Formats: sequence, structure tokens, C-alpha cells
Amino acid sequence: MNFNLNENLPVIALLGAGSMGTAIVKRIGANKRILLGDISEQKLVDMKKEFEYSGYIVETKQVNALDRNSVKEFAEYAASLGEVKYFIDTAGASPNQTSPEKIVALDLVATAVAIDEFAKVIAKGGAGLVVSSQTGYMMDFTPEIENLLRNTPTEQLADLDFVKKDAVSNRAIAYIASKRANHLRVQIAAATSWADAGARINTISPGIIVTPLAYDEFAAAGDRYQKMIEASAAKRVGTADEIGEAGAFLLGEHASFITGTDLLIDGGVIASIKCGKYQLGVH
Repeated sequence: MNFNLNENLPVIALLGAGSMGTAIVKRIGANKRILLGDISEQKLVDMKKEFEYSGYIVETKQVNALDRNSVKEFAEYAASLGEVKYFIDTAGASPNQTSPEKIVALDLVATAVAIDEFAKVIAKGGAGLVVSSQTGYMMDFTPEIENLLRNTPTEQLADLDFVKKDAVSNRAIAYIASKRANHLRVQIAAATSWADAGARINTISPGIIVTPLAYDEFAAAGDRYQKMIEASAAKRVGTADEIGEAGAFLLGEHASFITGTDLLIDGGVIASIKCGKYQLGVH
């Protein structure tokens, strides 16, 4: 049965169909065409059913975020469905799930690729959102390194000396550097390729958010996360719904003057680190 007879619906493209990304999409997805992209075919099947049972119009496409051609095809497919008004990127791996090399490839380089490819198809007046992490605030990099992470052409990012030597020597540093790079790549995109398209793009940096994948991190480093929670002002974890609300705001019309910035949503963890209440212990 065709429940929505409207044509020419604006398109929302989500790369990485996890809890936070889908929470955002559900808040902005009414009367729009949703394209879910993920490497897992089973996840796409499950999420399509969940969305359709809630009345949304959904398409799916398997995509490998590590493959530029796959991301390019995903972006082009989104454009074939209609005007791409919204792009959300949540593809990534957490520190305890994989190697430093894979973190750099997926969380740093692949995110930069997605930003580049969707700049080519985003509609005028559209908005993008990259889901980064509070960890992007956990180390102070030199201005020289930040400049390289911000301005180096995407195809050369993996060849930076800092990436090849420092970032891949330690998975925590790889993750922190990758998430900081997300902020920096969005800054430059907001001023160049996305601005040229007449669109906005921002990042959000969630703190300790309970999702199915987060339990891998809790199992590997539960004591550290517990201490972060205890040191934070909120003294609790966050929820995917809270990220959904913030993401919907940044993608919506009330945020039309916001681009090239990051919204930290961490319950005060970074504040506790910066003021010395919590010692991170990353070098």
C-alpha cells in the first residue's frame, strides 16, 4: 500500500544506520524520503522494517564507507531519489573495536571522503551533520598538526607523517585525532565546498551515550567510563534520543545561521577534564 502520495519529496541520507543516526532521522523524517546506508545488509533490512512500520518512506543501499567509489555511488543514488536536503554521517569504529589503522581509515579519512562526496550532491539550502565524539577535545594538538588535518587534500590525509607515525602508534591517539579532524574538516568544508553549494554542515560530539555498540566499550574500559560519569556535572550517561534532539536542531531551520561548528553534548565530561577534576591519562 502507498501511504504517501506526495512526489518530489526531499531526501535524507544517513551513512551508518546506528542508534544515534536513526534517532536524528526519526525526528526530521516525516514527509521526506529516507535513504539508509550501512555496510550490514541485515541491519538495513531490520531498520527498513522498523521505519516503514512507523510510517516513514525508506530506501536502503549497502555502502562501504572505506571505499570512496562506494560512498560516491551512495551519494549519487541519494541524488537520484530527489533533492538531497540532509546528510548525516555516523559511520565509525570505537577504540576497543579495531586497530589504530582501521580507526584512522574509517573515522578520519572515510569521514573526509563522505564530506567531499556529499558536497557534490547536497541541495541548496541543505544541511549536513557529522557525528563526531567528545574525544575530539581530549588532547591539544599543535597548530601545525591542526592545520594539516584541516587543509590537507583528502586523498593525502593517510600519508601525513603525524597520521602514519603518531596516530597509528596508539588507538586512543588515533581515535582522538580522528574525531578532532572531523571538527576541522567540517570547518573547512563549511567555508568552501558546502558553502559553494549553498548548504550548511556541522558536527556534534556526543559523550558517553548508551547504544548497543557502546557496550563493547563499557566491557573493555568500564572503570574509566564510570570515573568520567562520576566526575561530570550531569553524573549520568546520555541517550540516543538526546542526540536525536540536538541533531534535529542543527539540521533544521532554527539553526540556519549555524555552520562550521561543533556542539559538544557530554554532560560536562570535557569541562571536568579541562579544569583538572578528572585526569584522562592519554599521552
